[in-house]
Amino acid sequence: MFKHDKSLLHEVKVDRPNPNYAAMMQEQLGGGDGELKAALQYMSQSFRINDPAIKDLFLDIAAEELSHLEMVATTVNLLNGHNLDSQNATVGSIEAHVFTGLSPAMTNASGFPWTGAYINSTGDLAADILSNIAAEQRAKVVYEYLYRQINDKGVRETIDFLLNREEAHNTMFREAFNRIQDTGSLKDWGITKDSKLYFDLSTPGKYFGELNNPKPTSHFETDSN
Repeated sequence: MFKHDKSLLHEVKVDRPNPNYAAMMQEQLGGGDGELKAALQYMSQSFRINDPAIKDLFLDIAAEELSHLEMVATTVNLLNGHNLDSQNATVGSIEAHVFTGLSPAMTNASGFPWTGAYINSTGDLAADILSNIAAEQRAKVVYEYLYRQINDKGVRETIDFLLNREEAHNTMFREAFNRIQDTGSLKDWGITKDSKLYFDLSTPGKYFGELNNPKPTSHFETDSN
């Protein structure tokens, strides 16, 4: 069961309307590493989880991602303003003026519709957590790109908050991963010499081996062939 709280998770404001910034923020609304993808990915993965603590973690983060979606949509709405003006819109922001009536859409910054193909769910907890760690890291990178290019104090404050929450989620998923060692696909990791063998197939030099084999405690052994 889900309930909607009318209060935003964090206050959203913009200095002034800017359709181009609105189009840029669309990437985190309906893009491949946006908030909708994260919310639905973590929720769909949770259905197979038996560990109650990790299941709660997935659902809690999924619910928060929906609140992030609401924040991003509100930001896009404010940046789009109130006046249809496709004549002065940039290429990436025209769709809002000619199709959605300035309503935030589930599309990326180029207007490409969101798709369920963005979601990764394997039923293996280790694989799914690693996928989520990567997703949070990519989302953080996108927010960093947006922060560098958007010169609007209000929007930047929102981005800064969301960026830091992505980092928090990344940490939570890493902690969950540490709890599930020797389970699922992790059970068979490293049981033979082949799992620790490094094939040096690059010429010249064994750069990776030189960096990682100076001590007997190295996790990799360089192939002698």
